Amino acid sequence: MSVKIRLRRMGAKKQPTYRVVVADEKKPRNGAFIENIGHYNPRTDPPTVVIDEARALHWLKNGAQPSESVVRLMKRNQTMDKLARVKKGESIEQVMMPPEEPAKP
Repeated sequence: MSVKIRLRRMGAKKQPTYRVVVADEKKPRNGAFIENIGHYNPRTDPPTVVIDEARALHWLKNGAQPSESVVRLMKRNQTMDKLARVKKGESIEQVMMPPEEPAKP
C-alpha cells in the first residue's frame, strides 16, 4: 500500500475548500482516507493553511509521499524544513519545540 498526503475537495459548487488528508493512493480524490491532518481555504485573503505538523512529520517520516500542491503548502509553513531536521536525526518532539530566545543582558 502506497500512502499519499493530498488535498480532498470540500465545499459548495464554485466555493472550494480543501482538507489535507493521508490516504491510500489507489482511493479516489474524495474517497476514503486514513487521517485528516489539516485544511486549506484558498478563498480567504491571505489563504488559510492549517496543518498539524507533528502528524504530517510522522507520516512523512514513515514514507508517505506528499502531492505537489501539499509540498507547496508545507514549504509555506516551513514544515519541509522541519522534515529535513527529522531526517538528520532529531526527534519530532525536539523539532516541534519553539526556538529558545537568547537571554537579554
